[in-house]
Amino acid sequence: MAVPKFSPDEMIPVAEQPTFFPGVPPTKIYKTPVSLAEGYAAAMRREPMWVITGIETPTFFNPRINPDNLARAFCFDGEGFVMNDQGGVPVGGPDMFGVEWVFVPSAGGSMVKPGNPLLTDVNDWKSKVKFPDLSKWDWAASEKKNEAYLANARQAKTVVQGMILNGYFERLISFMDFEGAALAMVDEEQQDAVKELMMALADLYIELIDRYHKHYGVANFLIHDDWGSQMAPFFSPAIGRELIVPAMRKVNDHIHSLGGFADFHSCGHIDQCIPNMIEAHWDSWSGMAMNDSQGDWEKYGDKISIGVVPDQFDPATTSEEEQRAEARKFVDKFVKPGRSAVLNYMYAGPVLTPAFREELYRCSRIKLGGQ
Repeated sequence: MAVPKFSPDEMIPVAEQPTFFPGVPPTKIYKTPVSLAEGYAAAMRREPMWVITGIETPTFFNPRINPDNLARAFCFDGEGFVMNDQGGVPVGGPDMFGVEWVFVPSAGGSMVKPGNPLLTDVNDWKSKVKFPDLSKWDWAASEKKNEAYLANARQAKTVVQGMILNGYFERLISFMDFEGAALAMVDEEQQDAVKELMMALADLYIELIDRYHKHYGVANFLIHDDWGSQMAPFFSPAIGRELIVPAMRKVNDHIHSLGGFADFHSCGHIDQCIPNMIEAHWDSWSGMAMNDSQGDWEKYGDKISIGVVPDQFDPATTSEEEQRAEARKFVDKFVKPGRSAVLNYMYAGPVLTPAFREELYRCSRIKLGGQ
């Protein structure tokens, strides 16, 4: 769709969205020409209307009907908020495959109970891995408990984003522990079985996505699958392309068939894997700070929405006009028709001051829509 022309009336704030970062003021929500959800969708199509900064997708949906979410201590739904051990409910325990997770306070999250892997050879997965029967989950009760939560999000016209916390390689790790999973990826005698297992997971995730869509009206999904350490990927791009990408593409194409977008969460220094993300039909990826997000945007921003980390400055020692100049510099470099215009808000929080945010919105709207 054509980008609406900018009007000065847009700068009138209509609401505020709390930030994720302690000490950072709430972000003003301006009188955008379309809803925040529509602005997000435009950016995912690489037809941006303004720079997406995170306020457009504040409603995560991790319902506790999925055992993964409490096992991983990461649950957002109509029954409350559970992150780490906050929320007043027990965390850890069995995931949807019956794998036991243990909450680790020092890490602020859960890990698989060590020392008893479900698999030692992926060739045995059909006899040892029991897939969950999603039809036995009480979807009607969960739907009722989440009505108000989802209605509030839709009234605000923001994006509701479901999550799948254990993706493909991460799920293999949960079955085998890390060493076993890493070995299986390169062991020629296990690789065919890995591919079969990945496709079976894809079918399960498609059924899960369909149920989220039917019972909650959710079509957008963020799927976790960490691929690397601070230094390098856990496996070569060639291995990932052969063993994981086909399963990912099957799921992502299904999300697209529902009218949704597929957002990839993958930690690690994995710039070299971006061609695999594109081949798997991901719509967006915001990497960790050790990646060259600005260079990645230059190389791949016309094919996938890359979350760009802005140049950092100290708000305490940077004047308001200098902050605005930083925003204009970001717009000049990273806002172009046909490319993503998404700020990596996990690393933008300290510089997302009121002056920077205001200038970022105004200048990106003028550049993309004219006035």
